[in-house]
Amino acid sequence: MSGTSEKVEVPAFCHALPTEESIGYQMRRIVTLLGGEIERQMVPLGLTDAQWKPLLRMYLNQDCTVAALARGCHLDAGAMTRLLDRLEAKGLCRRCRSVEDRRVVNLELTAEGLAAAAQIPAILDRIQGVAAQGFSAEEYRQLKDFLARILINIVPLASNASTDSEGGSTT
Repeated sequence: MSGTSEKVEVPAFCHALPTEESIGYQMRRIVTLLGGEIERQMVPLGLTDAQWKPLLRMYLNQDCTVAALARGCHLDAGAMTRLLDRLEAKGLCRRCRSVEDRRVVNLELTAEGLAAAAQIPAILDRIQGVAAQGFSAEEYRQLKDFLARILINIVPLASNASTDSEGGSTT
């Protein structure tokens, strides 16, 4: 069943919002601004927006595999391979075949990768701190709860969209 055919009651406070007041517009604007600032602050580390994310995941997850990293970064195997090629060329990580299962490729940070990745959490914390200015601890917790609830509400739409696109044409 398509997500577009289901009847959803729209609360009155959601009707006819100007674009700039819509939740989607505001969230997209926030993501764009945060992403731009994060990318700007990654430049001294020699990292692009695409590269800092898997590097951080490897730093936080010492026993990372290529497959797990691809899933965690929401990338397909080909995109992850190309990204890891670039990180390896920069000397930040290396791939090692598992001795237990040759199909598994483990990842490890080099000394240079570890040094760069160790700086990422502080950068993200500073930027998040700027975003949280003016919020009390309770307001910030509440905001995170509200965002989690929005995500829970929206996830089924994405599931319906992927199901709809897999079904092919009905004409």
